[in-house]
Amino acid sequence: MPKLGALHVIKPTGIVHNASVIFLHGSGDTGKGVLEWVKFLKKNFGFPHIKLLFPTAPKQPYTFIGGESSTVWFDRYKLSPDVPEHDESINAIKDDIKKIVDEEIKQGISLNRIIIGGFSMGGALSLHMAYRFLPGLAGTFALSSFLGKESEVYKNIKSIQTPLFMCHGDRDDMVPLKWGKSTFDHLTHLGVKGEFMELANTYHELKTSEIDRLQSWIEKLLPQEI
Repeated sequence: MPKLGALHVIKPTGIVHNASVIFLHGSGDTGKGVLEWVKFLKKNFGFPHIKLLFPTAPKQPYTFIGGESSTVWFDRYKLSPDVPEHDESINAIKDDIKKIVDEEIKQGISLNRIIIGGFSMGGALSLHMAYRFLPGLAGTFALSSFLGKESEVYKNIKSIQTPLFMCHGDRDDMVPLKWGKSTFDHLTHLGVKGEFMELANTYHELKTSEIDRLQSWIEKLLPQEI
């Protein structure tokens, strides 16, 4: 398994660091890329007490684009909820994400003070981490993301206590809104509690209103005073 790329960080703006958020980028992007995108939309995105981590996926062959190398978290046979997930590559990358989490725990941050989320493919991996591999997280978010209809997340869900936040553009022609909403509905049917925000006139992209809502959601789950 190729190694992760560069890790970019937004440090807490205050003295105390007592929570962390890991933000996973979409396919073909980097940690630096999604960090710059978020900061472009909201310059003051940050928290007094929360460290924000933006890791970079390994560069590896990606079947969906003909086997060419790309910075992707896992492999996909096709961009569709109707095809099987490439669970071998999902299982491989989970250990790298767990290492990032373990480093935060070593610094005194408990698992229930850590959120993992992401955009597109990064959001899909976040759902696997939260509901299969790391039960006990403070929350997870998936922006313009989806899971396959036969996802292992549904079959082997380990935690329904982790809150979920999902957003999706109504004009997304890469990952249609109905894929994201179906994912949300399936998870909530299994007992997960969460909220789904539909973004008007929005394609496969991040929007300022979405980042505003995400920031408020994070602050609610990870308050400064504990």
